[in-house]
Amino acid sequence: MKRIVVVLSALLTACALAACGEKKETVASAHTAAQPLTLMLDWFPNADHVGIYQALAEGDFTRAGLNVHVQVPSDPASPLELLAAGKVQAAISYEPELLLARDRNLPLVSVAAIVQEPLTSIVSVGSQHIRRPAQLRGKTVGDAGIPYQHAYLETILTHAGIPTSSVKEVNVGSNLVPAMLSKRVNATLGAYWNYEAIQLAQMHRHPNVIRMDQVGVPTYDELVLVVREKTLATQPDLIRRLVQAMARGYEAVRRDPAAAVANLVHANPGLDEKFQAAAVRATLRAFFPANASRPWGWQDPVQWNSYGQWMLSNHLIAHPAAVAGASTNEELAGQGL
Repeated sequence: MKRIVVVLSALLTACALAACGEKKETVASAHTAAQPLTLMLDWFPNADHVGIYQALAEGDFTRAGLNVHVQVPSDPASPLELLAAGKVQAAISYEPELLLARDRNLPLVSVAAIVQEPLTSIVSVGSQHIRRPAQLRGKTVGDAGIPYQHAYLETILTHAGIPTSSVKEVNVGSNLVPAMLSKRVNATLGAYWNYEAIQLAQMHRHPNVIRMDQVGVPTYDELVLVVREKTLATQPDLIRRLVQAMARGYEAVRRDPAAAVANLVHANPGLDEKFQAAAVRATLRAFFPANASRPWGWQDPVQWNSYGQWMLSNHLIAHPAAVAGASTNEELAGQGL
């Protein structure tokens, strides 16, 4: 493992040195024919994607010479597989899912962080009085049956000095809120603090939220924009235009969240505007780097390495190469050679 750390550190240093130049933002000429590009979401349209729909509504993609078609997956597990197969040009996914895909030798890379911190949390209704990990002792925790969520729970319990055997874990699939309301489980690991927790709050169930990165799990980028390595190598300008148009969309959300929510709901009439507005307000800070000097989409290479090491040490991935080069900031505004 020490050898792995050394190798990854060397690779990250080389990447950092290679990224020391700057590149101005890329905006297509008014005479450039719009280039079609299919962007697949990670899930159904929601507050996390508000900047994408804002960029569509405000013409940011068009001004970048792109005709972006947003596609919703029929299965949340399929975006990276479809991307790797060349069925779409870009996909939104999650940092852990990308590392798992790269461990399966899928040649994919993250080019921007959309949500820059974990949304995955331990959530419970207020009547359960679970405000810290120690209070999970003797309780039942539901999750979606995802291996790294099981590893999250083990890490959190170990960090809190709680025997893992003292907590029962059950797979509730996507029924996180129903499982809590029916008291099938005392809490869920996998609910988002900007989605299920808000849903429970609007139902006056007074949720308690324990965030992963505050109780022992290394921080990570929850949502990332992923492309094929080949596309990045052969069409870097295409990816740069996509990334920077998205950046303008999210910057517009920061300036006027209400207008952005209206555009999101207009494009997706089935969404509840009050709920989406609350989710956008809750998430707004997480759309941008904590360091204001960094551009939208910034991915911290030290953080990616730390989280990757956690996945390696928990045997979720087997190959250090899955971590090295998994993300790049080259396409962000002001970055690149």
